[in-house]
Amino acid sequence: MATARKKAATEQAQTGDTKPGLRILKKYPNRRLYDTQTSSYITLADVKRMVLEGVEFEVHDAKTQEDLTRSILLQIILEEETGGVPMFSTSSLAQIIRFYGHAMQGVMGGLLERQMQAFTDLQSRFTEQTPGGIPFTPEAWTGLMGGYAEQSKTLMNQWQEQLKQAGVMFPFGTKK
Repeated sequence: MATARKKAATEQAQTGDTKPGLRILKKYPNRRLYDTQTSSYITLADVKRMVLEGVEFEVHDAKTQEDLTRSILLQIILEEETGGVPMFSTSSLAQIIRFYGHAMQGVMGGLLERQMQAFTDLQSRFTEQTPGGIPFTPEAWTGLMGGYAEQSKTLMNQWQEQLKQAGVMFPFGTKK
C-alpha cells in the first residue's frame, strides 16, 4: 500500500497533476527545502508558518518525487516538543507507539483525528462567540472544556459501540 502511494505521488509530481492552490515544496539531498511558488529556499520555521496560516502544501523529494509531507510535519512536531513546553507526555508517546502494528492502529488514528477536529471546532466557536477577540486564557478555556469533555465522551461511546459491533470488547468502565 505504501509503495502504491509512493508511485502515485511520483506520477502526480511528474505529470504536474496537483490540486489547484497546492503549494509544492521540494526537499533536496542537502536537507534544504525549496518553495517552488516563491523560487526560494525556506526553513522548517517557514513551513510551520504555512501550517499556522492554513496553506495547503506537499513536500516532495527533489530526486525521487516521494511525498515527504508527513515526515516534515513530524520534524516540526519534534522541534516543538523538544524546544518548549511539550504537548505530549512520555506516557502518551509510549502509548501511541504501542498502537503501531496493532490491529487497532487504524481505529486509533481515526479516533485521534476526530478528537482533534472536535477540539478545533470548539476553538472556532470560542473565537466566533467572543466579542472583540478576547484572548485564549486558561480561565476562558475552563468554562468551555466542560462541553469538550462531553463531546469527547460521546465520541468515545460511539467508538466503543463500533468496537462492540465488530466483536471487540474492552473494559473502559462503561455502564452495563
